[in-house]
Amino acid sequence: MSSEALQAVEIATGANPAASVIWLHGLGADGHDFEPIVPELAPPDVGAVRFVLPHAPMRAVTLNAGARMRAWYDVAGLDRYAPQDESGVRASDEAVRALIRRENERGIACHRIVLAGFSQGGALALFTGTRYPERLAGLIGLSCYLLLPDSFTAERQPANAATPIFLAHGAYDPIVDPMLGAETRAALRAAGHAVEWHSYPMEHAVCPEEIVAIAAFLRRVLGLL
Repeated sequence: MSSEALQAVEIATGANPAASVIWLHGLGADGHDFEPIVPELAPPDVGAVRFVLPHAPMRAVTLNAGARMRAWYDVAGLDRYAPQDESGVRASDEAVRALIRRENERGIACHRIVLAGFSQGGALALFTGTRYPERLAGLIGLSCYLLLPDSFTAERQPANAATPIFLAHGAYDPIVDPMLGAETRAALRAAGHAVEWHSYPMEHAVCPEEIVAIAAFLRRVLGLL
């Protein structure tokens, strides 16, 4: 995958954005998936924010019988013992880093950038964010899990050790076991990360209460008060 070639939906909530949110979609979706909630995440009164909603590349997904769909990496299974696609994860990590660099080139410093994502996209947001060498504003992982956990301790970067992290999970999620979300929370907290945890009575989805909480988190970490 060319790390410079990711296409994305971009929505600026006002002229001359002073902050950016890079939002990574889940398996089989695309950058349009979360486009409808952008106005709720950053209403006009909080200042201009650029939302970057990239499209993952098309690839064959083992879990879905090899069908091709948008995916940040291959998925072999949904349990904690399934092998993870390290080469795919690291290629997508480089692609996300390229998006961060592009925002830097457009005048948005790293400490004004939030990495966010849902499911597979949330897992990638946590992977890149905890390993990024410059301080980011915040990380958001929805209904997700840790990627390549065995390398986490060695690869996590001190620059983002204190970066606020918002985690949320559906209590009845049949796709990503809620225990994986709880284990992710525990692992991040054990490493010293400041984790804000939310559990909602839902399945593998996003609910209105969660959107309100995410908007509050963005206001806080981006100073949009």
